[in-house]
Amino acid sequence: MTTLHIDSSITGDASVSRTLTRSIVDSLGGAAAYRDLAAEPLSHLTERGQDPELLDEFLAADTVVIGAPMYNFTVPSQLKAWIDRILVAGKTFRYTASGPEGLATGKRVIIALARGGIYSEGPAVAFEHVETYLRGVFNFIGIEPEFVIAEGVNISPEHKQNAIAAALGETVRLAA
Repeated sequence: MTTLHIDSSITGDASVSRTLTRSIVDSLGGAAAYRDLAAEPLSHLTERGQDPELLDEFLAADTVVIGAPMYNFTVPSQLKAWIDRILVAGKTFRYTASGPEGLATGKRVIIALARGGIYSEGPAVAFEHVETYLRGVFNFIGIEPEFVIAEGVNISPEHKQNAIAAALGETVRLAA
């Protein structure tokens, strides 16, 4: 099994999403290719900035583990730049007479999502654009992503500890 490990948090060792992705990758076992999008950011997509090696790296992986913290209600721009490199017509999707068709089927994508507040219920649910965006992106290319979510991590130290502990329990379950 080939694993691709993607981190996008800018907070380094203090990152909740990085803690979760490490746990997922460790639980899966084996070697993983690693890409730190905060330490080595990609430029914005341009006509000449396709970066085919990023697409090849994604296509070669059986499992992709992605750290996705919520920044300003959505994914970090570093992660969006990577996504722009893997959504390629004719490679990961195609248009047909009956609509778009995903071509990246057969992959497992596990997303470690960290949110400072509670966005899964109540009025703030209207501002949750990470899980919905990533689910849409990966569904579009033929993949049903799995999510491990730690939310409310900025409410209090106790809430953060409990949210991380619950999410780490999920990482072990997903790897089984």
